[in-house]
Amino acid sequence: MAGSCAKENADPPDPLLSVVCESEPTHVGADRMADAHGHSRFVHLTSQWALVLVNDSVDIFRAESSCRGQFSSLSTLDQLEVREGALDLLRQARLQSPVWINSTSQVASKPVPLSKQYVQFSALNFPKASREGFARVNRSFPALSSISVCVRVQWDPDWIEVSTIFSYAAPVFTNEFQLRGQRDTQGRIVLALIVHGKHLPYKASFANDGAWHHVCVTWSSSLWAIYVDGERKDLGSGADTSRDIHADGILILGQDQDSYGGNFTEPFFGNITDLNVWNSSLESRHVRALSGCSVVSQAMLFSWSLDHVISHPSVKEVQALLFCPARHQQTEVQGCRTLQTQADQQLLMRLTDCSEPLPFICMSSKERYLKMKQISDSQSSHPTAFMNHLMKLSNNSQAVLGQQPSGLSSLGEASALLDVSVKALRDTKQEGLQPEDMVSLIQLLSLAADVTLQPADAANHTEENIQEMGQHFISVADSVISQDNAFKWQAIKEVVNGPMDVVRTIDRMVTSLSPHLMADSDHLTFQSPNIKLAVQQQILWEPSKGPSFCGPETEKHSSPDCISVPHQKIQDLHNNGFHKLTLVNTWYGSLRPLFNPEENISMVPTVTDGSQRYLGTILGSSVISTTVLGDNQPVSTAVHFHLHHKVQNPAGAVYDSVCAFWDFTLTPEAGGWWNTKGCKVVSRHYDHTVCYCNHTTNFALLLQVYEAQPSPENKQALQVLTFIGCGVSLCGLLFTFILFIVVGVPKSDRTTVHKNLIVALGAAELLLMCSDWASANEAACFMVTALLHLFFMASFSWMLVEGLLLWSKVVSVNISEDRRMKLYYAIGWGLPILIVAVTLAASANQYKADAHCWLNLKTGTIWSFVGPVIFVLAVNSVVLCRVVMVTVSSARRRAKMLSPRSASKMQTFDLTWAVTRPVLILLPVLGLTWLCGVLVHLSVVMAYIFTALNAFQGLYIFLVYAVYNSEVRNAIKRIKEKRKALSFTNCSQPTTFTPSQRAPIKSWDISPPAPSSPETSETSGPPSSISTSLVIKNESFRKESFVGFAFKPASGNQVVQLTAFKQSGC
Repeated sequence: MAGSCAKENADPPDPLLSVVCESEPTHVGADRMADAHGHSRFVHLTSQWALVLVNDSVDIFRAESSCRGQFSSLSTLDQLEVREGALDLLRQARLQSPVWINSTSQVASKPVPLSKQYVQFSALNFPKASREGFARVNRSFPALSSISVCVRVQWDPDWIEVSTIFSYAAPVFTNEFQLRGQRDTQGRIVLALIVHGKHLPYKASFANDGAWHHVCVTWSSSLWAIYVDGERKDLGSGADTSRDIHADGILILGQDQDSYGGNFTEPFFGNITDLNVWNSSLESRHVRALSGCSVVSQAMLFSWSLDHVISHPSVKEVQALLFCPARHQQTEVQGCRTLQTQADQQLLMRLTDCSEPLPFICMSSKERYLKMKQISDSQSSHPTAFMNHLMKLSNNSQAVLGQQPSGLSSLGEASALLDVSVKALRDTKQEGLQPEDMVSLIQLLSLAADVTLQPADAANHTEENIQEMGQHFISVADSVISQDNAFKWQAIKEVVNGPMDVVRTIDRMVTSLSPHLMADSDHLTFQSPNIKLAVQQQILWEPSKGPSFCGPETEKHSSPDCISVPHQKIQDLHNNGFHKLTLVNTWYGSLRPLFNPEENISMVPTVTDGSQRYLGTILGSSVISTTVLGDNQPVSTAVHFHLHHKVQNPAGAVYDSVCAFWDFTLTPEAGGWWNTKGCKVVSRHYDHTVCYCNHTTNFALLLQVYEAQPSPENKQALQVLTFIGCGVSLCGLLFTFILFIVVGVPKSDRTTVHKNLIVALGAAELLLMCSDWASANEAACFMVTALLHLFFMASFSWMLVEGLLLWSKVVSVNISEDRRMKLYYAIGWGLPILIVAVTLAASANQYKADAHCWLNLKTGTIWSFVGPVIFVLAVNSVVLCRVVMVTVSSARRRAKMLSPRSASKMQTFDLTWAVTRPVLILLPVLGLTWLCGVLVHLSVVMAYIFTALNAFQGLYIFLVYAVYNSEVRNAIKRIKEKRKALSFTNCSQPTTFTPSQRAPIKSWDISPPAPSSPETSETSGPPSSISTSLVIKNESFRKESFVGFAFKPASGNQVVQLTAFKQSGC
């Protein structure tokens, strides 16, 4: 590889702009192509980049727009392979002229209020009352090989004759250098330059509108130019003007010198100010800076000051207020960077006037370029339904959409393309857009957003035309970001950065066209299904509460998304001198589904106390934006906004909302990223969040997803509580089961259901206690998980059976006991076995969680447990409500029977107990304590309550259905009485009473049997027809003496046998 290249620069050399060519470029492949308009394009591919040279001369702004339309940017030269590629492109194209490259040094200017953009100048007034008026510059001039003269003039609109703005006459030649003008047949003021006596043509012009205009003329050797209001209007060259301008001349304002310093003719009428002279030929960028009253660095021969001007008595000094948009910046417009090859094939970089028409080099990643080429080739060979219809409507406009080389040249061209695109979208709505169509439409939006309304075209575009174009622009953008295209964005992600690219084009379009959109109105709204855009305009000294904007109401009974600028901030803009305020507000309702849900948004979690495990961050709201224009300049101010949450909290996860904005400067190669700088949460609510940000841009809510989990201390405490509770519960269940069997509780369907529930729940809790020990072995853990799933599922199934059985008691159900028990067994054991078997068959690989022996929470496996549990709890909740209603109704009837007058005023305590008693009795067997599980993620206190209620569920069952169960207590009492009766039988002697032996009856204490409960009465058999006995204690007998009566029927007559047992001391 050969040689390095030296640096040259036609401008003053700048060491920061030098480029050293370290080696010859590697020819990976430079291909020459021709676009649909005949412009040649050269492509060079490196290992990472694709460089495209577009040989179509445009200014820097259209070059940037064209590159954006191809999803690339103007080339930078910060990498060796890029510099080699650029050199190869220029060499292959044999291009000697400069080409545009990226101007990374440009800095956005600070907005200046309109009132501060006007500067007062001392001017000279040349009245029509006298044709003798003139002003002489009191300054001697040397011989000049180059000269530039700039002046501001206010032409008298009624004067139609030739007028001389200034004339320079030397002793040896009168018409040495002169600028004159006159009104032409079209009513314009046309200008002409005289150099060395040669009268150049009238060509440069400005409107005869009575306003101030900035005029500059430059001359160097044989090259000359005339600028009006910063724009070059005429230029030329001539060999006869190549000599220097003579020295020691006189510079006169407002008159032509027919002789050296006198004999004035062709007077000027109007006002003149800000005359400045340089002994160099200014470049276009310098003239543009001077037009805005900026300062240039070139040395001056004469700077405007009335102290150095001698005026005719008829010429009066006046004060003029001139528009100077660049006055407060005090920096020279540096120009834009260009790249050029020299004769020795070396690279040269320099600054050039940004309005110069030059070719340009676009740069993108190699992958993006190849994907774009693939899409373009596909549309050419196999156009989609949309593109076919578009070509039919617009006579093969595919090339215009997809291959526009240098942007759109006019607003009319952009409007026509948008109009035909809207028609094609409407006609092919049923077919929908394909990814290739989306790319083409995004290109169109990008190019159309950069089109500005030129003054020459203003008459051809009314406000209605511009508004119609704006509506078409929004309609096309809406079709691209529609939710119907959510999955199609993945197909074009290698080309388009994402949906925020469309948002950025809308921002650019409205900012550019807002002065013309709002020419005759102060409010304008564009609306489509997914986008609402409103432009509001107000004069700042008019009273206002602070402008606000709201999106459409997307849901009933909820307020829309809104954004507003605080009134104080509006007042601050007014105090800073701004006159007119324009607010552009946009709401985007469909962007959230377009972001890849699997792509986590990197962000530092806001909850760091260990109570929740951070899972990731997602976009959780619509996107809303505000752009503030003060006197048509973008200004940044604080805003308030509130956005509704678009994502519901799933089970086991919670969201923490974060106020954020899309920052296009973060990772610009990827189109930007979310940022939270300058934004804070004002208040959080269940369904929306209120935010404050200290700047304007595109805002949204990011929802940080957390998995609720206790702190290590709480986690340890919950584990201990669970283990202890399960142990106590297991013992309670075991004792209850033993009591049901040992004490001889009468057999019934209810007792059978209780026993099955106790078995299922006891097995589940035993496995739960052993699950931590099994987690070390994968196979054992899998087996424990399946058994836990089975027995917990069986527990809930038998809880469902408990509810169904209770319902059958409350509501009469005509099903025999045998058939009913078969159904109960099918539900209690058959259904859990079926659910577990189907779950294992469907998701064996994703069945178990990674860290513990339970179902996988990150897949759909957990729903094989949660779904049936929710169903059981719902059914049992209905059963409980029905039981409470029946209990309360029975209590009221009983109160009415006992005391009819007070039935309507049933005591509060009795009614409360009538409601509370069935709830306390039925809660454990119906499983309703598991309803607390849905609240566990809200607080660690709820986690403790849920753990306690369910870990001690077995103990609760033991207390309610064993200790305080009337069936069990009666069975135990019967056992005690039976044993006591046997004791008396074995240890006492009978005594028979006769009437003569009967003692006087003092008192009898009759102890009737305890009344049976509803459960006992339903299950006990009919009364015996053989005999009935009654044991009575008589106080007339000695202590511990009992009398027994036996009633025995014999031959239809009752025979009563009275037997007394007396303690015999055994």
